[in-house]
Amino acid sequence: MFLGHDKKKPTKTRSALQDVVTREYTIHLHKYVHGRSFKKRAPHAIKSIVTFAQKAMGTKDVRIDPKLNQQVWHQGIKSVPHRMRLKLERKRNDDEDAAEKLYTYASYVDVPSFKGLQTVVVDAE
Repeated sequence: MFLGHDKKKPTKTRSALQDVVTREYTIHLHKYVHGRSFKKRAPHAIKSIVTFAQKAMGTKDVRIDPKLNQQVWHQGIKSVPHRMRLKLERKRNDDEDAAEKLYTYASYVDVPSFKGLQTVVVDAE
């Protein structure tokens, strides 16, 4: 006899259309590139930042700031920083023929230490 749930309740899907928002996240890059061969570490770190941003912000279109790319690559292809502080901004797409209404812009935030940092909603300037 199965005592589990028989019917699934209709759940509301979380809409990414709760418009423009900016948040700061700390991403633990070391766990994404662990075990990855040396010559693929920095490229895989960039890909994992994109997938992290897609999950966190709910948009398929993620754009990487050139400064963020430089910070991932500045120690070379094989020694990616263990942690990074990211600012993820969900913005409106101004292209009229764009497939998605919103996109995420990921940029780098310089912090002296990662101790005690949590995800923070940044007020729009």
